[in-house]
Amino acid sequence: MEVADFSALSAAPVAADPFPHILLERFIKPEALPAVVADLPAMKARGSFPIGALKLGPAAKAAIAALEGPQFRAIVAEKFGLDLADAPLMTTLRGNSGEQDGRIHTDSSAKRVTILLYLNPASGEAWARHQGCLRLLRDGENLENFAKEVPPVEGTLLVFPNGPTTWHGHKQFVGQRYVVQMNYMTTSTKAKAEMRRHHLSAFIKRLTKAA
Repeated sequence: MEVADFSALSAAPVAADPFPHILLERFIKPEALPAVVADLPAMKARGSFPIGALKLGPAAKAAIAALEGPQFRAIVAEKFGLDLADAPLMTTLRGNSGEQDGRIHTDSSAKRVTILLYLNPASGEAWARHQGCLRLLRDGENLENFAKEVPPVEGTLLVFPNGPTTWHGHKQFVGQRYVVQMNYMTTSTKAKAEMRRHHLSAFIKRLTKAA
């Protein structure tokens, strides 16, 4: 069973407000979503964990493969007019959100494009209160000055090229909040250092599990 809806991604428009982005609900097909979610690892700690340090079931692996594959890369490159042929990939999974998360920020300049895939159930009082729902902001100061709010649910996909004004953040949420973050990186020294840090983290986590 194919887990990702590439036809919908190809047809999705690029929105301009507050910065160029694609927002696509149900990029993970509804019939595949329960298996993908069931195949995610239980995560108790905060922080983003490199995919290579985690044990995923087959459906979750298929979802990651869809994100990391050439078809996804080609669509994103065409949509935003970018050359991503040689862009290195960095993919992490976050399973929990804490008090420090969600503050207004732009992503590192080492990250050319940010891809966020949300894998949480749509039901939940927190989402109804707008907690943990990512907001695409028009400035770097006011969380209420947003153009789009993204509930982190049911295979929703968000893609945007990074820049100095790609401000985003969310209201505080403490609890389980699964999100796959993938980045097409630059080839800069800063990007290479960030990827080495993640690879080292993955290696240490594997050693810890083996101990």
